Amino acid sequence: MGAIRLQAVEKWFGDAQVIKGVDLDIADGEFVIFVGPSGCGKSTLLRLVSGLEEISRGSLYIDDRDVTAEPPSGRGLAMVFQSYALYPHMTVGENMGFGLKTAGAPKTEIESKVAEASRVLKLDALLDRRPKDLSGGQRQRVAIGRSIVREPTAFLFDEPLSNLDAALRVEMRFEIAKLHQSLGATMIYVTHDQVEAMTLADKIVVLQAGRIEQVGSPRTLYERPDNLFVAQFIGSPKMNVVPGGVTDSRFALQGQGSGPAPASAGGANRVGIRPEHIALTNPGEGHCNGKVEVAEYLGADVMLFVDCDPLGVMTVRHVGDTAVKPGEQVGLRFDEQRVHFFDGEGLAVGRA
Repeated sequence: MGAIRLQAVEKWFGDAQVIKGVDLDIADGEFVIFVGPSGCGKSTLLRLVSGLEEISRGSLYIDDRDVTAEPPSGRGLAMVFQSYALYPHMTVGENMGFGLKTAGAPKTEIESKVAEASRVLKLDALLDRRPKDLSGGQRQRVAIGRSIVREPTAFLFDEPLSNLDAALRVEMRFEIAKLHQSLGATMIYVTHDQVEAMTLADKIVVLQAGRIEQVGSPRTLYERPDNLFVAQFIGSPKMNVVPGGVTDSRFALQGQGSGPAPASAGGANRVGIRPEHIALTNPGEGHCNGKVEVAEYLGADVMLFVDCDPLGVMTVRHVGDTAVKPGEQVGLRFDEQRVHFFDGEGLAVGRA
């Protein structure tokens, strides 16, 4: 079992409060990812769960057992860091089994668990090599394998892929996803990369300034953000947000045209639309007009940056190729079923 519950958790460093009353339930076997901008408290929150930092106020429960005052060794958790922290003089097999060896486990048990972990992580052929002979991705798999052999209650990952190049990050995302499916273990994962969060998580926890902004599945956060911060943090490129509102059950963009929208979005003074939910059309035929400033060809799609003064620059993702060039005037038509509305406090007040 690996259910984890945080109850009114706070963390203070002197007079500075960095975690501000966090309540969170993580189900057994769930893959939960903490995301947020630098300094939001995501790594600190992970360290509070691990026991590497003391909780100032509040409680932490693992399988309904209060472990708030327990040291890291008493929580049954395994942590994988950015740094692989492998012993250079030991082989892969020795590195993976070292924790069990220091705990006094029998040699046969160590060999059996190392063999099973190496099979899962496809490290069988590398067991006799030393870390200097491995690639970055292989070293990270060894670090994960070292955690697997301990059979922990849950795995904690602190930005484990940040030291890898782009190609290896994609490969390791795939490996970690397969590992979760294979083990069915609870995993908490910290990253600043929302692509990792969207592709790996069962549940995403979005943090800002030590508080939880929203908790939900990747689809929920993408399609139903609770506020402007989540709306613009989740999704790449980020959501376009422009001045606008609702008048007589119709949404209107400041100084531009209008289109149908639900009356339930009343009170909105900003309109949000994701780049992939905007279509190109002729000037005057869409919800707003603008001049193409930059066109970025990305192969499968083209990213257009359109100056829609007075609204500002709008980002448009056009699937496939397009003949539109910088300097051209275009119209932009919003997908009217995917428009978001936000009030003066930045809270979501409806969606088409």
